[in-house]
Amino acid sequence: MTDNNQNGAQGGAMQVDVNLVRQLAELLDATHLTEIEVEEGDRKIRVARKAAAAAPAVHYAPAPAAAPAPAASAPATAEAGASAPTVSANAVKSPMVGTVYLAAEPSAKPFVSVGQSVSPGDTLLIVEAMKVMNPITATSAGTVKQILVENGQPVEFDQPLVVVE
Repeated sequence: MTDNNQNGAQGGAMQVDVNLVRQLAELLDATHLTEIEVEEGDRKIRVARKAAAAAPAVHYAPAPAAAPAPAASAPATAEAGASAPTVSANAVKSPMVGTVYLAAEPSAKPFVSVGQSVSPGDTLLIVEAMKVMNPITATSAGTVKQILVENGQPVEFDQPLVVVE
């Protein structure tokens, strides 16, 4: 773990929330992701794993724009089980790293299904990040053409989730 001052803010150094760093590292382990980033005000915390045997590294930087992480190679998961789906420009993408859920609870019916019409603001699915459920909504009216993720699947930032055309 790297930071300017772990024991508190002295001389203008950033104060580090060690518990948050631990939670982020545990989330990496639980979801098998390689990195996670959290931004709050002018503070950004990024926890990344370089190799399977390496411990998570923590980097602190001011909050200006960050380049999106390259998508990790994951098994193709189309609802129809077809070969690798072609991703449309109309795909709704994940705004964060987390775990995707297609329904509000395990026994509930999914928010949407292929062929269903949606309106702007309709919930398509939710992404859980840091124990917070974040609804992912349709940005435009259309029909759900593809659901590119499975329930409970870890997702990366900017990963295509649902195609609405």
